Amino acid sequence: QVQLVESGGGLVQTGESLTLSCLASGSLGGVDIRGWYRQAPGKERECIAATRLHWDLSTYSVSIKGLFTISIDNSKNTHYLQMTNMKPEDTGVYYCTARREYGGRTIEEYWGQGTQVTVSR
Repeated sequence: QVQLVESGGGLVQTGESLTLSCLASGSLGGVDIRGWYRQAPGKERECIAATRLHWDLSTYSVSIKGLFTISIDNSKNTHYLQMTNMKPEDTGVYYCTARREYGGRTIEEYWGQGTQVTVSR
């Protein structure tokens, strides 16, 4: 089992920046894909960023590409989402994830508790 604990959500104004953190613990062997999802009010939850441990490759949704950055500190078992130039449409609940894949399929996936981010005009 893997446990994920998020922190860093809150209220910011348009144009400001915010960084979310996700601390992973437990049986992390092979659970090497880290990601962030966002669920805006009245919308489906969407994956906005993902990366793999020890790989210098990340993927982003079109809506946040160039503005948000996912990163990992392996020594701390923590991954981050750095959000810049934030807009009201970035408001939502942000969830961190960790998953294991094999052959392109998700074998196991874990979720953080979610943290609210609100961007005021």
